[in-house]
Amino acid sequence: MKIERAVISVSNKANLSDLALCLKDYGVEILSTGGTKKYLDGIGASPIEVSSYTGFPEIMDGRVKTLHPKVHGGILNLRDNREHQLAMESLDIKPIDMIVVNLYPFKETISRGCTFEEAIENIDIGGPSMIRAAAKNFKYVTVVVDPEDYPVVIENIRANNGSTTQNLRFYLAGKVFQLTSDYDHTIYTYLSGIKA
Repeated sequence: MKIERAVISVSNKANLSDLALCLKDYGVEILSTGGTKKYLDGIGASPIEVSSYTGFPEIMDGRVKTLHPKVHGGILNLRDNREHQLAMESLDIKPIDMIVVNLYPFKETISRGCTFEEAIENIDIGGPSMIRAAAKNFKYVTVVVDPEDYPVVIENIRANNGSTTQNLRFYLAGKVFQLTSDYDHTIYTYLSGIKA
């Protein structure tokens, strides 16, 4: 699948410039938010603010940024389903072909000691929603949650003229469900030790 549009929203920016500039080389439109957008602006990747793309502002202190039909419809549509494509056209939803997301650092936040309120604010909602959607639709969408995978993704994109292979997308999708399972288990364990 050729990558034409990507969402990049990461807490860990290690090696991100290599991937972002690779995408830029292939003319990929990058959507981003907050600190990631600022970082990408700084390296010349020229991202578009997600709120500009959706036409809906970021609200509730950033709790609601990417939870929007233009984002999730863009990720979840089946490219070979006529009804999905008619809905995309009628609602002005563009396909999103890549998601590059790391989740809020919940485990790191609680391990260094924090208030209960800080822990709660570090429970990611939009990130898991996007990466699970992308992993479910791996036939069409590349999802990258681990910076260690950036080199192999870049190599795959370059070897396939701006596309990724289904084998790579399937492998990356599996990592999503392992990550979200571990992430939710960490949250459950933490909350289990709290007296309400």
